[in-house]
Amino acid sequence: MIITVTPNPSIDRTVTLGGPLTRGGLHRVQSMSVEPGGKGVNVARALTLAGVETVAVLPAPAGDPLLTALEAAGVAFHAVTVTQAVRTSLAINESDGTTTKLNERGATLGQAGVWALTRAVLDRAQQARWVVLSGSLPPGVPHSWYADMVAELAPMGCRIAVDTSDGPLSALAESFSRAAPDLIKPNAAELASLTEMSAAELESAVARGDTEPVVCAAQHLIDRGARTVLATLGAAGAVLVDSTGSWLATPPSMVPTSTVGAGDAALAGYLRADLAGADAPQRLQMAVAYGCAAAALPGSRLPSPDLVDVNTVRVTDISYDSAAT
Repeated sequence: MIITVTPNPSIDRTVTLGGPLTRGGLHRVQSMSVEPGGKGVNVARALTLAGVETVAVLPAPAGDPLLTALEAAGVAFHAVTVTQAVRTSLAINESDGTTTKLNERGATLGQAGVWALTRAVLDRAQQARWVVLSGSLPPGVPHSWYADMVAELAPMGCRIAVDTSDGPLSALAESFSRAAPDLIKPNAAELASLTEMSAAELESAVARGDTEPVVCAAQHLIDRGARTVLATLGAAGAVLVDSTGSWLATPPSMVPTSTVGAGDAALAGYLRADLAGADAPQRLQMAVAYGCAAAALPGSRLPSPDLVDVNTVRVTDISYDSAAT
């Protein structure tokens, strides 16, 4: 079983425009979709489509539209009951694949809610192969919560993946000595935030075929205690670094329909491959194939296995970059 944890879930509304977004202009919407969202929810949705036993743990009031949507999608969940409604997030897709996101902060989770969410995760983690801690933290939850959860989960035998940003990511990295996850999945901006490099520098280096800055940044996290780093780089693919080596996965050229949820799909693909016993390059290949399949779908839809083609993704061993640094 895989447990996904989404402290700040959302209802994701995605609108697609026929042309570029113009600030202050009038736009005609070509299409609109509404999906249950939040990073951990997206991972659970993708894994459920693949037939992987998954439970999504999240806070939500009884009868919230998010829970109704999860039931309709066949996603198993455990909702920690709170009083405030789940937030709404808006994504605007332009015709060239550019996505603009407007995310509400989310409902405040009081001390009792934080305690109940913590207990729900720890109780279910006893039966889990992986626990996935994903997304932003709502008001009322301290930035250290992910680090604290990793430290509490570590003795339980499950493996732990974390995908977050900003303050919670910094707090986690500062706590690697006591709370190092088995997998951390930063994008370029998040990886750069933990180093002295900028996201633009990392992405432009990869675009030039220079993977050394990304490997060096990821290796820095490995040296501090993280066990595996999956750095997703958008159209440039992804880099995987662990104690045994480094690999680059290059996706096929494509114009994305929507990038919403692509990183979450990549994490789901990695976990699915891991459960199947795949080695590191194969896990990376599956991750990028899932991300590509998600980017080809409208809104925040997640791909089913029949839409995922690993043969379109090329994986290169770049361990020499790690050795050179």
